[in-house]
Amino acid sequence: MITMQPVLEIHLPDDFALWPVTDFEPYTFLRLGGGMEMTEVGTAVAQIAFTNAVAPEDDTSPPPSDPYGAFLHTLLTSEHLIAAGGLRVHDADTGVTVLPGCCDGLEEWREWHRVFDGAGFVGFGHDPSPTAERRGDTVRLTVDAWQEDSPAIDLPVTELRHLLTDVERDLTAFLALATSWTAHHMPAQAATVTAALARCLDVRAPEMP
Repeated sequence: MITMQPVLEIHLPDDFALWPVTDFEPYTFLRLGGGMEMTEVGTAVAQIAFTNAVAPEDDTSPPPSDPYGAFLHTLLTSEHLIAAGGLRVHDADTGVTVLPGCCDGLEEWREWHRVFDGAGFVGFGHDPSPTAERRGDTVRLTVDAWQEDSPAIDLPVTELRHLLTDVERDLTAFLALATSWTAHHMPAQAATVTAALARCLDVRAPEMP
């Protein structure tokens, strides 16, 4: 059985204290989906905001003076948002796992569609260098294209389409949880934060409660 999961790379500062978050080893992955605990949702929101905390050079607007507003400022005002991570693919039959690369974040997860709707090849960064390549009716997912005899996962094109549909469902479910979480933890910014998360993850924002 092959599974594909949207994951976020976690590397929050140790002294983060604006709201409760879950302890993670730095640079490990947090799966996004409908089964998350609320502290995990808060961790994901914090990580996405933290990843985008550096304001663009052309941003001349002063950040708010309150801690919440200052931390969320770039998330809410930047045109181009990023979410470190990507899609993790695991083949339970072989034990092979393809992890996200460094240069194709979760915000670009729809790039996977280019495997069957575009050029037929997508590279996801380096260290390692995972790739997805269409070969007729099959797609090969390679763990590290620069490694000779790298482990790989082969699956039908139709299965990849279904897996990407599952990814969108997971991201939508995460956003539904994030909508409830923001309404509880930051009601004044709930609508704008949820909209920013939806824009970052390239899925439709749910209705606010």
